[in-house]
Amino acid sequence: MSKVLVGFDFSTGSANAVDLAIDIANRFQQDLRLVYVKEKGQDEGPIREEIERRNAGVAHLLKGIRMEYVIREGKVSRELCEQAKEDNAFLIVVGTHGMSGFEKNWIGRNTYRTIAESPAPVLTIRENFNFHKSLDCIVVPIDSSADTRQKVPAAANFAKVFGSELHILGLYTSDNKTIKGIVDSYVNQVDNYLTKADVKHVCKCVSVPKNLTVTTLEYADEVNADMIVIMTEQESSLTSFLLGNYAQQMLTMSSRPVLSIRPEEVNSFAR
Repeated sequence: MSKVLVGFDFSTGSANAVDLAIDIANRFQQDLRLVYVKEKGQDEGPIREEIERRNAGVAHLLKGIRMEYVIREGKVSRELCEQAKEDNAFLIVVGTHGMSGFEKNWIGRNTYRTIAESPAPVLTIRENFNFHKSLDCIVVPIDSSADTRQKVPAAANFAKVFGSELHILGLYTSDNKTIKGIVDSYVNQVDNYLTKADVKHVCKCVSVPKNLTVTTLEYADEVNADMIVIMTEQESSLTSFLLGNYAQQMLTMSSRPVLSIRPEEVNSFAR
């Protein structure tokens, strides 16, 4: 059995990540492992005592799964990814204000490094996220990049398990008819895929006046989304390039959980 990993450091953000990870692990029937990355020379005794105390407090929430923990030493992103490889992790869950240190900008870079290097999808959760609300509405942006549809099976998997409705958002980053045609084709393919998979969904295409991230977040606000699913690499229009990488922007700007999927060398979703 593979595992759901949670980056943990006793912060409120990482505690929230544990709560949501328990719900996810229960639903997918995957064991859970907390990963604490300590500083070199730091005493493990107090860390173990506190983790075990906290784990005992949530043990009653586990439904047929186990929750374990491991303490590693080194750089947070590298150690999380190494543990994910060892555990054949199904998912990594991190609080964006957990595993953080004190500098906000460093938080973003550290989180992005974890996502960029992870062998598994990474779900990031804001410290103030209301994790008691179910994932009822999930936004899946679709652009004209070749990899954009690879996130659809993962989003569909979540939707089935949580009973969510997927909102497929086609993003026209140009008025060029060819670009729009590609997006329309991709959205139609996704529509057919989800219909055959019996996943609740709606599809909508919109123009991107300024920036992919802003347009996606405005739509997420409009439908009161509970999660956004992205690829770690999206297409770059000139405006979005000037503002920075799409995934980095989304992680920085989104108040909602973001599930990040790395592109695979071979597209597993039919073109």
